[in-house]
This record gives sequence, structure tokens and C-alpha cells, in this order.
Amino acid sequence: MRILLADDSVLILDRLREMLSKYRQVEIVGMCKNGIDALAALRNLKPDLAIVDLKMPGLQGLEVLREIRKEDKILKFILLTLHSSDYHRLMAIHAGSDYFFSKADDFEKVASVVDEMLEKQENKSNN
Repeated sequence: MRILLADDSVLILDRLREMLSKYRQVEIVGMCKNGIDALAALRNLKPDLAIVDLKMPGLQGLEVLREIRKEDKILKFILLTLHSSDYHRLMAIHAGSDYFFSKADDFEKVASVVDEMLEKQENKSNN
């Protein structure tokens, strides 16, 4: 599975990379620190999963999501944030995010999503 990471925090990018390093089936195809680079990378690299920060320089995560959804309805998308309000959650759902996780409370749920996606891929290839 190909994953793109986008967050303006090097600490978060490092935590995500460390979390995902345990999966031999996962390839991190890009790491971006702003929304403009993230949108370009999503278009060029065509990952299976994007993990994107809600608040980034250039383009916000929601803007990246809205733009990429015009072209790609299949890509799984996780929005991460420190600003986990009902308003932001509703905006994420409306924009087409598959998941919306708080960096403070739900960070480990990213691994659950990866586990689920890998299991589906494995089941699909076994059938």
C-alpha cells in the first residue's frame, strides 16, 4: 500500500513514519510540509492513502481534500488535527474525508485504518 504524509510538523511526520515502518506492505511515497506540495504529490504519486494535517501552510488540509476529490473519489483520506471540533469534523466529512482524527486523542487510530486497508487488500488478492 502506498501512503502519502503531509504535515507541517516534522515531529508528526516522524511519528507517522515510525508507526508505519512496522508494515512491510507499506511504502511511504512522499512526505510534504505544506498543502501545495501535498496536492501536487497526490496528483503525481497516486497513493492509496493520504494522511494530511488540517492546518498547513499554502493550502489547508480541507482545501487539498476538496481539490483531490474532484479528480479521485477512491483515494482513502485521513485528516489529522489538533483542532478537533464538531465544526471541523463536519467540514471534513462534507469535503469527503474518510477519517478525521485528533492528533492528541486519536493518533493511534491511524494504524487501525492501515490494518483494515491491508486486510481488505489481502482478502481481495486471495479471492
